Amino acid sequence: MTKERDGQHDFDWDIGTWRVHMRRLLHPLTGSTTWVEYNGTDVVRSVWDGRANLGEVEVEGPAGHFELLTLRLYNREAHQWSINISSSATGTLSPPAIGEFNSGRAEFYDQESFNGRTVLVRLGISDITADSCRFDQAFSADGGKTWEVNLIVTETLMKGEPDKAH
Repeated sequence: MTKERDGQHDFDWDIGTWRVHMRRLLHPLTGSTTWVEYNGTDVVRSVWDGRANLGEVEVEGPAGHFELLTLRLYNREAHQWSINISSSATGTLSPPAIGEFNSGRAEFYDQESFNGRTVLVRLGISDITADSCRFDQAFSADGGKTWEVNLIVTETLMKGEPDKAH
């Protein structure tokens, strides 16, 4: 019997203060190709000895200012993570996106209502190094046959921050 991989420390690399560059598709699932850009910070803190973490994202750009809170929780039984996101504008948590890391990349999925229709949502984390990473989000309106990327975030660890080791 193969032992299931314990992923409870999969996000340890993310603890710290990050410089954020965010590109967001202005009108997803409409054929639009207009992107807006934001810059800011993401401060990620470990909770429950690495089995959870909180990220506070604050970005600013031509399309405005907004704040996000990310709550990531590890399910020990399923060996998977959930990502829950809220904005200061709504004050409510999104449906949890569930997934896991595999070969240096992670994918998380959920189903949400977007402009009155149900869509699949895929969150990806890739290009993870000691001081940078990439997050992306894509929507599928056809049950996962095709995906439209609508959010790309690159983060770079801010130098001079305390050591991230636990």
